[in-house]
Amino acid sequence: MNEKATTSPSISSQVLPPPSSQKEVATSSPDTGKVGRIGRIWKAVYKLGYTPKRCRWDPEHPPEFGMGLNLVFSFGATFSVANLYYNHPILNILAEDFNVSFERVSIVPTLMQAGYAVGLLFLCPLGDILRRRAFILTLTWITATMWLALCITTSFETFAALSFVASITTVTPQLLLPLVGDMAPPHKRAHALSIVVSGLLAGMLIARLLSGIVTEYTTWRNVYWISFGMQYIIVILLYLFLPDAPPNPTNTHLTYTQTLSSIFHLVTHSPVLLQACLIGFLTSATFTNFWTTLTFLLSSPPFSLSPLQISLFALIGLITLIFGPPLSKFLLTTLRLPPIHTILLAETITLAGVIAGTYTGTFSLAGPIVQALTIDLGLQTQQVANRASIYAAEPDAKSRTNTAYMVCVFAGQIAGTAVGNGLFAFGGWVRSGSASVGFIGGAILVCLVRGPWAEGWVGWKGEWGRKRKEQWSGDEENGKGEEGNEEGGEKSTAKCSG
Repeated sequence: MNEKATTSPSISSQVLPPPSSQKEVATSSPDTGKVGRIGRIWKAVYKLGYTPKRCRWDPEHPPEFGMGLNLVFSFGATFSVANLYYNHPILNILAEDFNVSFERVSIVPTLMQAGYAVGLLFLCPLGDILRRRAFILTLTWITATMWLALCITTSFETFAALSFVASITTVTPQLLLPLVGDMAPPHKRAHALSIVVSGLLAGMLIARLLSGIVTEYTTWRNVYWISFGMQYIIVILLYLFLPDAPPNPTNTHLTYTQTLSSIFHLVTHSPVLLQACLIGFLTSATFTNFWTTLTFLLSSPPFSLSPLQISLFALIGLITLIFGPPLSKFLLTTLRLPPIHTILLAETITLAGVIAGTYTGTFSLAGPIVQALTIDLGLQTQQVANRASIYAAEPDAKSRTNTAYMVCVFAGQIAGTAVGNGLFAFGGWVRSGSASVGFIGGAILVCLVRGPWAEGWVGWKGEWGRKRKEQWSGDEENGKGEEGNEEGGEKSTAKCSG
């Protein structure tokens, strides 16, 4: 790599001028730094919470990010994101219980998705300027407390309003993922990210499965009571084990407004981030298109499955989550493939499964089963690789880059649902599935527009051969172990991000 690529600062550090002196950077912290109104309020909240000794941050000996903490993060991600999906398979039951029409009850998932988008855009960027332990614990506690009202209310208007507010604070998984990027050793980062991403996808599937089974044999309120208990279990686990990692000192001079405005700057000035956002949009559209229209396919002839049987179909997706982390570790760590190469492989596998499921699914269950396996595995692998790429490219702005990426992923989920439902109503399973073929084909084209070592927006500088893989391997090795130069490892990895 050339000297310029090695030493140039990240885009995030160019968004706004740094503090006026090195001394100001060194002394900026939640306790003594230059903070705005939000920072002063947050300091008061932060001081209210006692931090267990094991979670206190010592810059000389930071807490080790081991498998136990990784699983705590994954558990929190699973049962936080599940809150958004419990209502999906039981909307007809909710309509009956609240005595409202199907059309009116359908506003509940819409409000929850809208609330999640609000949280992504307006809360997650704060992860770059606030101490994340207190911030994450506060959001989780608010969600858990509001969930109690959802369990007991008998007013549909109250239920809908609380669903919206609770979903805003359910964005804690999107604060945990950048923290994984900060804390996990460079040579273990891809594997650690894949475990938490698996938790996210598991939450989407477990929610549908659990909600369908529990409601079938008891009542829908028991589903929400289970979720209420899970939220407080998450609060307890995070309180006991979540390290009090400080924000990056280069971000402590940023105000809330500057933090939000810098997200647009990052997207428009970082080719790596824009490429990841486009790939995430198209792949997520395929995921929701499939899982939304699958219910229509399986409930109709020739299959005519019951709601319980359809909910059990989610078990197929859960199987892939077992193999996702080992596959990501094998591709990104063992083989040392650059992220864009890993994404291309994942998208190709997904495309094969989508084609098989789309054009055989009308007469054989084998097609949708294969499609479920490949879509879930492909989505998980590309999300891990994309996050590894954008976190390395912008190490000082992990929360903001994650926000930009997840907003695009979320938009893709909405687009996939809308397009899939419309095309299925117009032309059936094959028509909606053909749209997914187009989505994945578009994602592959985006991968091919820009290579991992291109310095601009398009092009393939370098080659695909062993020489480049050796450079990727060397970059990762530079960051191995706590005694290694982690900062140098991140900068080197950023050079071959894709």
